[in-house]
Amino acid sequence: MKKVCLFMILVCLNAASFLVSAESQTCPADLGGKCSDSDDWQGEFFPGIPQIKYEGPASKNPLAYRWYNAEEEVLGKKMKDWFRFSVAFWHTFRGTGGDPFGAATKYWPWEDGTNSVSMAKRRMRANFEFLKKLGVDWWCFHDRDIAPDGNTLEESNKNLDEVIELAKELQKGSKIRPLWGTAQLFLHPRYMHGGATSSEVGVYAYAAAQVKKAMEVTHYLGGENYVFWGGREGYQTLLNTDMERELDHMARFFEAAVAYKKKIGFNGTLLIEPKPQEPTKHQYDWDAATAANFLRKYGLINEFKLNIECNHATLSGHTCHHELETARINGLLGNIDANTGDAQTGWDTDQFLTDVGEATMVMMSVIKNGGIAPGGFNFDAKLRRESTDVEDLFIAHISGMDTVARGLRNAAKILEDGRLSELVGKRYSSWDSELGKQIEEGKADFEYLEKKAKEFGEPKVPSAKQELAEMIFQSAM
Repeated sequence: MKKVCLFMILVCLNAASFLVSAESQTCPADLGGKCSDSDDWQGEFFPGIPQIKYEGPASKNPLAYRWYNAEEEVLGKKMKDWFRFSVAFWHTFRGTGGDPFGAATKYWPWEDGTNSVSMAKRRMRANFEFLKKLGVDWWCFHDRDIAPDGNTLEESNKNLDEVIELAKELQKGSKIRPLWGTAQLFLHPRYMHGGATSSEVGVYAYAAAQVKKAMEVTHYLGGENYVFWGGREGYQTLLNTDMERELDHMARFFEAAVAYKKKIGFNGTLLIEPKPQEPTKHQYDWDAATAANFLRKYGLINEFKLNIECNHATLSGHTCHHELETARINGLLGNIDANTGDAQTGWDTDQFLTDVGEATMVMMSVIKNGGIAPGGFNFDAKLRRESTDVEDLFIAHISGMDTVARGLRNAAKILEDGRLSELVGKRYSSWDSELGKQIEEGKADFEYLEKKAKEFGEPKVPSAKQELAEMIFQSAM
């Protein structure tokens, strides 16, 4: 029982720890900035942090790119266009480092300990400075990350509008835009039973109103995608759940979202982000295959794509490569939340992706897909609790970007080498025969196949050469 209780506490804090710091914060003068009761901040938010530049693999500078060279072309496309890197506002600017066993550990110098509109505007200014120094043009947000919840829907919308107007102003003269926006339909107690799948019709209506507003502001800022992550869209037990009705309601919700997107002229892609569980016991968009089946059943397959998160893939018992391939071959690969989990833990740890082998497999799928624009690579990842320096925010993103860039270089090397493609082609070469073509074209029935089986006799089954495939793959690392 004790372990269960601790796990449930962890689940809650994993979703909420980035929202409000546990205690008041101050603004030390020795960092060159100054706080006041307004959103004004005098000086830089990140003094001492230079513009991050590419210095090459030999560099030992932690505040420089070693593998990511934005303008360099790989397979006919610039690196920046392969990736379209994005910063997750919630982890980067709302992450506190809190966990079930301890309070917040991160007290950024610009924070004043409040969740006020003025503080929200100050964070937005910090966000834009961070993006510019990192050399990244995209960022992602939940509505309640960037502006505080009000006592009414009208007040919440007013708060959001004020922060969005600042973001619009800060965008001027730059290429910075949201990669995607979304509505936070999981933290507030009203969403304890879900939003689109709530047992209460009033909550369903409130969730729709919140998504409507979030979609409007995403469109207003020039965002290119809109994400649905259904952390509460699922169940804890089927004993008190009408699953069929809830799934029908979720489909109606998505239909309404599609209709409103078209009504306001938003041409962005609607994305569903699969996750198997946490905070619910079972989430309805468990993995890419489940989400694809849902979209087909309800006639929405041409209206949505998927936002694949690597850590969610492992939670569902798959590799990130598997989920990306499942999405790709179904024509649904729209965006990647670039992170990873810890094999020794059972929850969504949202760590920065630093495994070059995994990144290489990710990029093999992206290359096969021809890229993922208008989606991109969003770093849905957070600093570890023990990483508390402002420069750690930069180091983490640099490391993640370099890792994916190495993955692209390695995947291109494997493709250009040709041995792995040749191995796969040879393995399936029997299907290039007349019989293979007849089967693939749907021209071979069971009677005909039985006749051919008698003609062939016992088939010879060759080696799959898995170890050779792994050797070829590893040789590119």
